[in-house]
Amino acid sequence: MDALDVIMNKDKIVPYFQPIVSADTQLVIGYEALARIQVDDGVQSLGWFFKDQSIPEEYRQEVDEHVCHLAIEKLLELDVEAKLFINVDMNEILENNGDHLIKSLKSYESKGLLLSNIVIEFTEQDFKGNISSLKHLLTYIQSFGIQIAIDDVGKTGSNLDQIALLRPNIVKVDLEFLEGDAFPQLYRDVLYSLSLLTRKIGATLMFEGIGSFNQLNYAWRNGGHYYQGYYLSRPKPTFQEIDFCKSSLKKEFHHFIHYERKKIEAQISLTEKLSQLIRNSVKKVKALDSYDEVVLQIAKELSDISFRVYICDHDGYQQSGNAVKDEDDKWHLLEGSRFKNWSWRPYFLENIVRMNYERKGILSDLYTDIEKDEMIRTYSYPIDDHLFLFVDIPYRYLFEQDGLM
Repeated sequence: MDALDVIMNKDKIVPYFQPIVSADTQLVIGYEALARIQVDDGVQSLGWFFKDQSIPEEYRQEVDEHVCHLAIEKLLELDVEAKLFINVDMNEILENNGDHLIKSLKSYESKGLLLSNIVIEFTEQDFKGNISSLKHLLTYIQSFGIQIAIDDVGKTGSNLDQIALLRPNIVKVDLEFLEGDAFPQLYRDVLYSLSLLTRKIGATLMFEGIGSFNQLNYAWRNGGHYYQGYYLSRPKPTFQEIDFCKSSLKKEFHHFIHYERKKIEAQISLTEKLSQLIRNSVKKVKALDSYDEVVLQIAKELSDISFRVYICDHDGYQQSGNAVKDEDDKWHLLEGSRFKNWSWRPYFLENIVRMNYERKGILSDLYTDIEKDEMIRTYSYPIDDHLFLFVDIPYRYLFEQDGLM
């Protein structure tokens, strides 16, 4: 089938609807309209048609408007409050400053359409124009109560500053391109930054392309408010009932919460264990011992748990060398990091203040150690008001314990 076949058979083009589910209510909050064409053996997606830039713009726009018209008509027949997600090419919308789009949508208001139930969705990477012009266009569209969703964020390294400037209502992250259930740590870090950004600009974080239990769990753990994907429902010619997956989602959320609770309990248990071990080790330290002697002595007490131990002051300057365990499980002192400042690290100063205030140790999140290039955690402990012990815990130990990965 080619572009001409599509145009010549416009009467066979129909919208299919894929539900979008909210995490807080486990109910459908909206449907994305997707173009399909009826063929002899069923229907085919027209996603290729809209992505092929060799197809004349007026062809794509004609089919786009046809699908949008049919989708809105069906929405008006639906006797529930639901949003309709409509995919557009912002390059085409910008050509007339959005006036054609707005006029088309407003023509349905007399039939009962609420513009606040329309979500205009576009892919950031497909936009070729000036970002400032796009910002003005989106602001103009949003002034009518219409919401904006940016699609495929993170798929090819989206610019977070640009997203912050555009201030969409919804940010869609695609999990479909990740192979299987593997989630690279780099992608996790980017997603964490994206999660913080959406929270700051008041946008909703949405995960699409959810095709498995693990991907749903990933979306839930990373602050996803809306979910979409084949694991929940494939696109259909009719609207799914708004509570079609409420029961199953509640059961899966229960599994997620149970597992996360076990992880939190495991981290608290490790924190208490380390606190007790270090407290006992510090008692054995003599007042005249140097910082290097202190870290070596404590390191030997924690040999089964740690691979690196060092001391910093309250300004972040390292006061000792690094007590490091070699491949033969023997401890050595390395001088290279003495007097380096670590206050630039995220949460370093916050944790120092917390330890001074709470008088107890803190276990870090998982992160990648630069030297070992593996996932580790760090336990920090206040020796006194000015000195703090840092204990790096290797991946091998964390992997062997339940709930620490």
